[in-house]
Amino acid sequence: MMRGAAKEPPSRRSPNRMRPQSGFPLETSAARQSYASKQRPADAVPGGSTSRRKITMPTIAFLGLGAMGSRLAKNLLDAGTDLVVWNRSKEKTEPFVAAGARVAATPREAGETSDFVLAMVADDEASEEVWLDTERGALAGMKPGKTAVEISTLQPGWVRTLGEATAEKGVDLVEAPVSGTLPQAESAGLVFFLGGKEAAVDRARPILKPLGKSFDRVGDWGDGATVKLATNAILGINVAAWAEVIGMLGRSSVDTQTAVDAIAKTAVWAPNFGYLTGSMIQSDFDPKFPITLIDKDFRYALALAGADRAPVVDKVRESFEGAIAEGLGAENMTALAKLYR
Repeated sequence: MMRGAAKEPPSRRSPNRMRPQSGFPLETSAARQSYASKQRPADAVPGGSTSRRKITMPTIAFLGLGAMGSRLAKNLLDAGTDLVVWNRSKEKTEPFVAAGARVAATPREAGETSDFVLAMVADDEASEEVWLDTERGALAGMKPGKTAVEISTLQPGWVRTLGEATAEKGVDLVEAPVSGTLPQAESAGLVFFLGGKEAAVDRARPILKPLGKSFDRVGDWGDGATVKLATNAILGINVAAWAEVIGMLGRSSVDTQTAVDAIAKTAVWAPNFGYLTGSMIQSDFDPKFPITLIDKDFRYALALAGADRAPVVDKVRESFEGAIAEGLGAENMTALAKLYR
């Protein structure tokens, strides 16, 4: 495990939610009532009595407010969640506090104050730090019976190591990597690949419901990561293929858009090809999925598959590395097309 800075005492700030002042809107009472109705136990008194047991909504922490994480956290707020947020740079938490969330000083504090802790960070190293730092990590603050949900794209081996560490503390781990980029994150259209014990996955699904459209359990710890890396390998191969083809069309006498429209009527067309080709033709490289991140995913996929067993993945990663060398790493993955014009 990693060692961190000196231990910071947990915050004793009031759990009362703040009135929205700025930033994004928060649907407070109506959304919370709707959420509570879905969580209400089936213990109504026979005969139509309105008496029920007191309903306690779970507190959810979200760690990591990057481009994807901030959109997921916003969706949780919009669903009326009692939300705690943490981010390495504190200024990213300010819109959430203004909209009604509480901020944790450390991941450990978030773990102490929440029933479910969700994290979405860049890579294995960031995941290890946010969960397992002995002084500041979220797991250090979590009691038995709580649930950790790791949404980041990670290596399967690391996910299994994290699962073993959580199990030692009596905390359940659900891995939940997603397929989709910023538009899907904003519209709650993400596809989740869930891994972990079946009972833990079943508990996590209602928490994740405001964030996506599909929540299949694909296996145990590490299996979700494997499916996610396979998905992104296929995605990246398609990006590279279209980057070369768009370049080839652009150097020919045919109009590129006309050619693509004709190809779209054939059996080779896939649902995301319209987005990929449109981005390349229009030179719209706003970073919905930066090249540096898909390159990281290809590195993880090659570590899993072995370069000798995945030569196409290996070659495509060389292309992404070439784009990074040309200064394109922060641009969208479709900016790979710049190499072939």
